Amino acid sequence: MSALTFTLKKDLAQRLDVAPLTPDELAEKSAKEIAATILWYGKQQIRADEAFDIAGDDANNIAFKNSSDKLDYIGSQMKSGSITIEGNAGNYLGFQMRNGDITLNGNASDFAASGMAKGTLTINGDVGDFLGGAIIGERKGMRGGLVIVKGNAGDRVGDQMRRGIILIEGNVGQYCASRMLAGTIGVLGNVGEYTGFGMRRGTLLLTQTPKLHATIQDCGTHTLPFLSLMFKAFQDLPTRFAQIKQNRVQRYAGDLGNDGKGEILVFK
Repeated sequence: MSALTFTLKKDLAQRLDVAPLTPDELAEKSAKEIAATILWYGKQQIRADEAFDIAGDDANNIAFKNSSDKLDYIGSQMKSGSITIEGNAGNYLGFQMRNGDITLNGNASDFAASGMAKGTLTINGDVGDFLGGAIIGERKGMRGGLVIVKGNAGDRVGDQMRRGIILIEGNVGQYCASRMLAGTIGVLGNVGEYTGFGMRRGTLLLTQTPKLHATIQDCGTHTLPFLSLMFKAFQDLPTRFAQIKQNRVQRYAGDLGNDGKGEILVFK
């Protein structure tokens, strides 16, 4: 068996919602049924085979080739299997993902991992705003799972994040961990202004001291044994975080304007 592969035929003029193309949705379908799967293309509906050349027969392992940043909802609500994407991805990558693995060999747009509950999302490139953040109208963002970003991330990473782990090897924009409820975010690069704004709980791991606003309190230098256990758990992950062994940090608490139970830990 070979991976069920969807190769985009041509550049898209409108956004294409590919939420129905997940392993659990296609597992019991025949080749004809998969080809006839209805997708929203802008305001109209089209068949999957109108947008993609379709090959392979292993629906548990799906591949998107020649992918575009107009492909939205890749891996939306998937519960099993794997998806590999060659090219870029649009908005809502891994939206409300329940399990499985998604690997993107390219860049992602906004709201990746929003509502994610379980599984692993690996982005071997950059990602836009609201990574792991709540969509408009929702009060909670990412609820669990693991996200690894090899490149940079935009603004509001982890906005209203409830649980889970986000590890970013590059730089991050403004409002990182804004309104964060729980979970862990790690950043190896720089972070922008307003870091931890409105943060309620959770942990933000940094390698460089950010510009912090007045309601984030400096709590001094500490040796925290739990960090050794955390980084031991990261050792088998495909990320530079696996090489970190430090547990000596400068600790900041906040946001004091919003309970003040979150923490920002900067490695010394």
